[in-house]
Amino acid sequence: MRFLLDTATLLFAVNAPERLSGKAKAALANPDNIRNLSAVSLNEIAIKTGLGKLNSSAEAMRQAIEDMDLRTLPFMPEHAFRLFELPLRHRDPFDRQLIAQALVEEIPVLTPDSKFKLYPGVRVIW
Repeated sequence: MRFLLDTATLLFAVNAPERLSGKAKAALANPDNIRNLSAVSLNEIAIKTGLGKLNSSAEAMRQAIEDMDLRTLPFMPEHAFRLFELPLRHRDPFDRQLIAQALVEEIPVLTPDSKFKLYPGVRVIW
C-alpha cells in the first residue's frame, strides 16, 4: 500500500512513537508499504522550527527520512490546482496542501487529524 504521512505522524514517529495508533505503527512497520512524505511537511517543520514552535533540524529530518525509508513527494502544480476545488473545512494551509496531494495522488493519509475526514475522497488511516 502507498500512503502519505501527515506532518504530525512524522513528528510522532520520531519524537513520541507511543502517540501513534496501532494502525499507524503497523502501516509504518510493513516493509511492503510505500511511505510518502510531502515536501510540504518538510517546509512546515522548517518554518515552525524557525518560529520556535518546534524543535527540529534539517539533519534530524534527513535521518528520519532515511531511517523510515520515506519517499519524498514534491508539491507539483497539479496539487496546487486541486486546492482551488477544496471546500474550506480546515484552515491550516499545510494540511490543505497535504489533502490536495492525497486526492491528486489517490493515496490515503496516515494522520491523527480528524479534520482530514471532512473532505470527500480523502482516505484516512489511523
